[in-house]
Amino acid sequence: DSYGGLGLMLLAPILYQYFLREFAMAMIRMRSVDEFFGARQVLNGISIEIEEGEIFGLLGPSGAGKTTLIRILVGLLPPSCGMITVMGKEPSKYDSDVYASFGMVLDNDGLYDRLSCYDNLDLYARIYSIRNRRNKIYKLLEEVELSEESKKSVSALSKGMRQRLSFARAILHSPKIVFLDEPTSGLDPATTLKIHSLMRRLKEEGTTFFLTTHNMAEAQQMCGHIALLHEGRIVEDGTPEAICLRHRPECRVSIEMDDGNCYETDAGNLADLLQKIKKPQNDILRVHSNEPNLESVFIKITGRRLE
Repeated sequence: DSYGGLGLMLLAPILYQYFLREFAMAMIRMRSVDEFFGARQVLNGISIEIEEGEIFGLLGPSGAGKTTLIRILVGLLPPSCGMITVMGKEPSKYDSDVYASFGMVLDNDGLYDRLSCYDNLDLYARIYSIRNRRNKIYKLLEEVELSEESKKSVSALSKGMRQRLSFARAILHSPKIVFLDEPTSGLDPATTLKIHSLMRRLKEEGTTFFLTTHNMAEAQQMCGHIALLHEGRIVEDGTPEAICLRHRPECRVSIEMDDGNCYETDAGNLADLLQKIKKPQNDILRVHSNEPNLESVFIKITGRRLE
């Protein structure tokens, strides 16, 4: 009736604010987010929840929508529809405090080629009004193993050095959330390990990381929470272990002996198998199981590789 409709109209703003407060408790929350570029839909029904101090990994091939999703979260693109909160605020209501809480390594690294490594960091330290900035900059350059290149111009840096400096710039002001878009793509293993080590340390201090990558091994090693993105849709979400277990076929175990013999059984009969092959003259050389990894799960779900 008309009175009921009027009551709903009056209650709607109150209910919206209530649900918004409940929705905003996590560090990052997205609910049913779509994004269109003209008639083309690039994100479809994205729902993600990320807690403080998590390393979250968004995995998907090139063109899946990973970069678009980051641009929406940092306020560079408005979503076509859906609900988003980052640190309790909607992107349209971000203020200077929210933006100062972000660290970013995106496709544009934000470095000035003609300035030295030190001067690049000093410029950003002045923007963020960082106290005792000289000591902090030198300490950070040492942590990313660029202290000997502090006076070298950015244009003279290798790709790995430049990426390390970009990461240092992103964490210089101790941000609460760091957005990393393919941060280790094309880097050598030593540089990748250094960035991973810094990420783990900052995670222990409470920093939240939003990482996009198509490197399954990196995600499985670094992330406590991942989502698989395919053609703009989240096709899986959870811990790497839980996702792999959900898509594990019947568990089989194979045991290779040092005499060349190999025995196989399902997990339920493993104790019986071990008893049968227990001989003083033969030792177990290797044990294998058929647990899937993230790449095999992605191929199973989507029919394509993460490339």
